Amino acid sequence: MTRFPLEGVRVLELGNYIAAPTTGRMLADFGAEVIKVERPGSGDELRRWRLYAGTTSMLFRTINRNKKSIVVDLRTEAGQRDVRTLATQCDIVLENFRPGTLEKWGIGVDALNAANPALIFVRISAFGQTGPMATHPGFAAVAEAYGGLRELVGEQDRPPVRVGVSIGDSIAGLYGAFGAVMALLDRQRHPGTSIPLQDRVIDVALNESIYSMMESLVPDYLAYGVRRHRTGGRMEGIAPSNAYLCADAKSVVIAGNSDAIFQRYMTVIDRPDLAADPELATNDGRWARREELDDAIGAWTARRPRDEVLEILGEAGVPCGPIYTAADIVEDEQYLHRNMIQSFDVDTGDGAPTSVGFPGIVPVLGGRSLPIDSIGPDLGAHTDEIRRRYLRENQS
Repeated sequence: MTRFPLEGVRVLELGNYIAAPTTGRMLADFGAEVIKVERPGSGDELRRWRLYAGTTSMLFRTINRNKKSIVVDLRTEAGQRDVRTLATQCDIVLENFRPGTLEKWGIGVDALNAANPALIFVRISAFGQTGPMATHPGFAAVAEAYGGLRELVGEQDRPPVRVGVSIGDSIAGLYGAFGAVMALLDRQRHPGTSIPLQDRVIDVALNESIYSMMESLVPDYLAYGVRRHRTGGRMEGIAPSNAYLCADAKSVVIAGNSDAIFQRYMTVIDRPDLAADPELATNDGRWARREELDDAIGAWTARRPRDEVLEILGEAGVPCGPIYTAADIVEDEQYLHRNMIQSFDVDTGDGAPTSVGFPGIVPVLGGRSLPIDSIGPDLGAHTDEIRRRYLRENQS
């Protein structure tokens, strides 16, 4: 029988889009019962994002797996009363409304804490719950700009670009899950103790979540006056490490930037002159001549198909890998071995249900992904169940 470490933990999710629901997904993945509150009629707006057919997107199905959906109108007194009642029976409340919104509805931190003085709150917003920008709206795109990430993504002679996923929301969601588990541990380690409210409010800002991932961006600027710039497929100050096109129009990433690996790398691509060049013996010298190195590597990969490039470099111990598409991922033996693609029959709008693979649960326990219990539910699928169990209502 599969053991889930968060079994017995109950979570009330008052979240839309990606950030707070990602926190909820992570808690649900490891056994927490997550009750997702959705508005009547439309539900979470994510249900229609990247909706190619049917009524519910695969994005929603992915982010909201293992959860239960209940329809509640938070703008009504009855809905607010339901939330307060549910909160008395939960361990954690998740939300990502603009600061002040829940307070306006009478279901803010103070109100819910009065109903349940042990409750843990995870609050995710654009700029946090305090400070001069606390009430400003902002999605992940804005946070990625404020956090310093956008300035580093793309080519130097072109405007900044965005990565292909909502990385700001997802990182904030990870911090939210970490904060929730941290607060649960604090409560467990101090049984019978009233944990101060301020220690039970996990305040996650999208812009700070991105900023925290920027390594030494600010310290380098303050210590040395260094302002980093966009470097395309490279990483500032590290060479050679880039993506290269192969003869079959497929691409690879090769990271041969350590001193010892560089020697083998250049020998393998038939450039012993570069391997022996004393100016290239250390990373500083290689970064100064990065264009020359990339030209040499690119010329070598352009004459060979991707699989041959990977085989030759792999045998030489040079870190490398293919740039995968979705089609590559679903056929990859490593992902399949670790149960990282789990299939469910899903209504895709084409009549009969279609078998669709969904990403497995990370991190892995016991060598393989834990099994996903269910994909993101239909709107209100668990309304009757939740009302019977927690709101003391009998439904026919």
